This record gives sequence, C-alpha cells and structure tokens, in this order.
Amino acid sequence: MFTFPKNLGEKYLPFYYLASLGSGGLSVSFFMYLMFMIPHPKTPLATFEYVLEALMQGSLLSFVTALSLVGIAFFAFLHFKLLIWNIREYKGFKKTQAFEQLKKSNAEISLMAIPLTFAMTINVLFVLGAVFIPGLWSIVEYLFPFALLGFVVVGFYALKIFSEYFTRIIVDGSFDFVKNNNLSQMIAIFAFSMISVGFAAPGAMSHDKLVAAIGLFFAIFFAMISISLAMVKIVLGVKSMLKLGVAKEASVSLWIMIPILTLLGIAFIRMTFGFMHGFEHTEPSSSWMFLLTSAIISLQIMFGVIGYLVMKKIGYFQDYIDGEERASSSYALICPGVAFFVFGMFFISIGLVKTGIIEQFSIGYFILLLPFVYIQYKTITTMFKLNRKLLRA
Repeated sequence: MFTFPKNLGEKYLPFYYLASLGSGGLSVSFFMYLMFMIPHPKTPLATFEYVLEALMQGSLLSFVTALSLVGIAFFAFLHFKLLIWNIREYKGFKKTQAFEQLKKSNAEISLMAIPLTFAMTINVLFVLGAVFIPGLWSIVEYLFPFALLGFVVVGFYALKIFSEYFTRIIVDGSFDFVKNNNLSQMIAIFAFSMISVGFAAPGAMSHDKLVAAIGLFFAIFFAMISISLAMVKIVLGVKSMLKLGVAKEASVSLWIMIPILTLLGIAFIRMTFGFMHGFEHTEPSSSWMFLLTSAIISLQIMFGVIGYLVMKKIGYFQDYIDGEERASSSYALICPGVAFFVFGMFFISIGLVKTGIIEQFSIGYFILLLPFVYIQYKTITTMFKLNRKLLRA
C-alpha cells in the first residue's frame, strides 16, 4: 500500500472523498455474497454465526465466504484510511483561497460528498459488526437507536451544506448554467439517498415499533427530498448538455443515477419489509418485489448504456482512466459499478429467486450472476488504477 500525498492545500478537492466512498461501497458489495448466498433463517442478514457455519462446510460456498470476508476487511480498511486522509486534507483546504472560491461557485455542491461518505461509514461499520463480532445480533436492538442518531447527525450536516448552497444561488441568482452541462449537481441527491437507505435499515429490521417508525419516517423524508430534487437537477443538467454538449471531465456524472437508483430501490425494499413485518405482520407481495427490482435494474441499464456510449465517444476512459488526464471526480466511476452489482444481487435474489422465477445456485442463477460479478471485477481494477494515478505520493 503506497503512501498518500500530504498537504495538498489548494490542489485538494472534496471529490477525493469519493475514493473513500468507493472503497466502502466495495466492502459492502462483498457482503452481498454472504447476505444472499448464506441461509440465515433467524436474522434478516448473514451474521457471524451463519458466516462461520458456511465457512466450515468445506464447499464452494466456503470458498466464496472466505473470499468475501477478505474483500470486506480489505476495502473497509482502505475506506477508513482514505477517510482519515480526506478529513486531514480537507481541514487544510478550508484555509485556502480555493475553498472560498469553491463556496461561490456551482462546485460548492461537491461538499455533499462529505456527508455522503460519512453515511457510507456507518453502513461499513454495520457490516463489519455483523460478520466479525460474535453474538452482536443479540443486542442489536440496543444498537439501532445509536445508528439512528448517527444518521440524524449526518442528515443534519447534509441538509446544512445543501441549504446554504441552495439559498445562495436562489438569493443571488448566481447559478452558472454554462458550467452545468453535466449531472454533477446530482451528488446532493446521491447523499440524501444514502441517508434514506441508512434510516430504512432499522426501520425494516427493528422489532421495537417506535424505533422502526422513526427509521421509516426519516427514510421517507430523505427519499422524498431525493426524488423531488432529482426532478429539478436532472432536467437542468440535461437541458445544458443538449445546448452545450457534455463537459468531458464531468461526463462521468452521467452514471450518477445508477447509485441513486440502487439506494432508493433498496430503501423502498426495506420500507416495504418494515411496513409489512412491523405494522401489518404479513409478507411483501412477490409481484411487487419483481416489479420494483425489474423497474430499477431497467433504468440502471438505460443510464449505463447511454453514459458509456457518450464517455466512449468523447474519449473519457482513454484520457482520464488510461491516459495522462487527472481529475478527482474520476472516482465517481466506482460508485456506479458498486451500485449496479449490489442491486443486481437484489434483483436476482429478491426479484427472481424469492419469487420462484429461478432456483438459487442453478445454472440460470450463475449465468445471470456472471455479468454483475464482471462489473464488480472491473470496478475493483479501476479503483486500483485510479489510486495509483491520483493518490500516489
């Protein structure tokens, strides 16, 4: 592991937080194998006890489990290392003139990468605790209120950053439409969606009705903010792109709807289970799960194909991934790859297996799984490539 650069000062940008975010997302992505492949009849997710049992079987599942645990631990370590580096560098950046200029431009929205990453940190801690700490699930009801508190703090921080930015551009009329020929403004929606899905976890899994209700309310609250803002931001961004063409450096933002859709999709799945189990005491409709997961994956494929064709045509991958061009915003490539894999696992396991359309571990199951695993592999290799290019001291 190489040493990260220090004291970047004015050369630092908040988009560097996306490196930590991407690593955290990759850690969670490896948990998906455990979540959906290991049976866990008494808990809503795969915990230490079930993981250990699978590990000791001496089967193919044992190999997948071992590999997944290594992936979870490695990328969680990288997440926290990059998080600490970003916190330190951001403190220095706030003292520079570049920070003052950023606060007066469209780029102020990039500060939303900070609460977005902190929300991911809570998710990573949740995964680490579940798979590596024995017996943790027996006291999980005592932990849910702390998780809610953590997301309240992150949510307040995100609202503070966004409200200051949005108020300024409304009062001053200082929004630069010429520089809005991309979807980078959608990072705010990305952050609010991450907070929503975080609140939805205790909303879906807690047996305490009050805790579940609080989680579900705030999940709905931040989901509604995300959806309403997305309607505005995506229209403004597309309008500028149709008029001016896409900004090459920021063209990676064309894929930002993929992680947003994943987060909102999982949030609505969790909300559905939360309402069914916590309030109506019934199982969610199989047809609804198939409809929801199919709709989300369809939209993701659409945004993925359009974004790829545009970035390929303007030479983004050639210049910013394999070439000499450098941009911290390139880390935004990691999130769509992680998100598509994660929701792919939800689509296969909840949309197809749970509904009885395909059988788990059948030939068809692995054929469907293969493209998502390939996307995960490409995302990991891209992450390492960007780290060598942008973070080597």
